[in-house]
Amino acid sequence: MDQPATLSRVHGVLVVDKPRGLSSAACVDKVRKAVGAARAGHGGTLDPLATGVLAVCLGAATKLASYMLADDKAYEAEGLLGVEMDTLDRTGTVTATREVNVSRDAMLAAIARRTGEQDQVPPMFSALKQGGERLYDLARAGVEVERAARRIRIDRLDLVRFEPPRFALAIDCTKGTYIRSLVADLGTDVGCGAHLTELRRTRSGRFTLDRSITLEAVLAGADISGALVPMREAVLLPEVVVRGDQITSIRSGVQLPVDRMGAENLERFQFVDEAGRMLAVAHALEGKVIYDRVFPEMFVAADEP
Repeated sequence: MDQPATLSRVHGVLVVDKPRGLSSAACVDKVRKAVGAARAGHGGTLDPLATGVLAVCLGAATKLASYMLADDKAYEAEGLLGVEMDTLDRTGTVTATREVNVSRDAMLAAIARRTGEQDQVPPMFSALKQGGERLYDLARAGVEVERAARRIRIDRLDLVRFEPPRFALAIDCTKGTYIRSLVADLGTDVGCGAHLTELRRTRSGRFTLDRSITLEAVLAGADISGALVPMREAVLLPEVVVRGDQITSIRSGVQLPVDRMGAENLERFQFVDEAGRMLAVAHALEGKVIYDRVFPEMFVAADEP
């Protein structure tokens, strides 16, 4: 069943539980077509192997993606000791096998060393670009290049299950952390190698599985309202409520005095109307409002009966 035609004007972030075997881009495209949205994007990629939280930005919310990508993530991951893969996960080709003789204490010690701030080298099989080419394209051509390490932080790294050669982890980390690399590094640390076998994202910023909807349900025409996060709630920005002539000024891009708007003590903030619609994202500079993003679609929505 198709979604109601009025949803073509939907603006918000739909929290989708992405199924295994589908790229993030393909999932977003299916959602966009199912709800009739003019535009759609996402707030953080999931590999085809992974399942779980994918924040699908619809309508005007596509302009919010840059504010969402910096959010921390949480994952449930499973790994297999003793087998190394070129992709660092089970989708690749075996590059080495080793005997597994790892104790729980040894694994816990390795985990302790991998908790906190650290440098992580991105895997060759990743979508990062180097010299204008995707790393995974170079990897598939048999070319390996040196990659610069990136600073990440692992806030939580719990050993949930340890049944050698299999183990399971619960992870809280900063954006840009490659769980495949983390699992492979743990394998290296305990001396036998490892690769990622399963990955599920349970949280992306403020978006969690308990507010998600399955892709299957979306495609079947289910009510998406329970999984649709309003734009004002999708970002961690303080709200400044505006009314009347202030709305007209924002719509026209007038650089209003910050103190007149009640935003003098805020660095970056969002303007919302009395109905809770996000109208703009702005910051203060030399006592005036500077607009980072204005959402014309939301003014149109406010004008509708």
